[in-house]
Amino acid sequence: MKLRLIATMAAGAAAATLCSAAFGQANPQNSGYVLFGYGQPNANIWRSGSYGGTPGVNDTLCWRTGYWTPAMAIVECDPDLVAKPAAPPPPAPAVTPPPPPPPPAPPPAPTVQKITLATKALFDFDKAVLKPEGRAAIDREVISRLKDVSKLELVLVTGHTDRIGSQAYNQKLSERRADAVRDYLVSKGVAKDKIETLGMGKTQPVPGVVCNQAYPKERKALIECLAPNRRVEVEVKGEGVKR
Repeated sequence: MKLRLIATMAAGAAAATLCSAAFGQANPQNSGYVLFGYGQPNANIWRSGSYGGTPGVNDTLCWRTGYWTPAMAIVECDPDLVAKPAAPPPPAPAVTPPPPPPPPAPPPAPTVQKITLATKALFDFDKAVLKPEGRAAIDREVISRLKDVSKLELVLVTGHTDRIGSQAYNQKLSERRADAVRDYLVSKGVAKDKIETLGMGKTQPVPGVVCNQAYPKERKALIECLAPNRRVEVEVKGEGVKR
């Protein structure tokens, strides 16, 4: 411990004089030390003087009173007796935020099923009235598949004809056949606003069907050969189609 000078009340008349002057302006925080009777209360502690005009260790020593106790120590005079302030807690470690959750998976793309129904099963030649076997074919090929679609978006019904007759006539015939299939689907519980109909007339023959029979001489044979072109196609578009 550094050297400290202690002044007691019994140190003689000179010390008594110092003490009497000290209590004139005693700072309560400095009450264990001999004080000047003047000066600022925060800097009025009696200290040892400088020697040779050069401040040294001696001029930093505070004079203590006879009733000084370690509990009265102040940091300006007895820094080794004053409890050091607690060190600030270390900074909290930086918390790395968790990575953002992955984006939700995109919904599955709507699945499209294309079902081709032969007009021969649906209608008589040059007719647009569904036959009993045609209704059975729709039940089997279309209605049964619609039950596996969790979210139906569209049912597109497209009618086609062969090349016999004019385009204007066949256009109307293909539209009537598509409408007949639509009406039957509605009767089986399919929402009408989910169904669209389209007639293509004779503009989209089936590729690979070649019929060279003369008309009208070989009309019956030509009608039989062109049967694949007389068809109705049903396209079902929706989500969650089960396989």
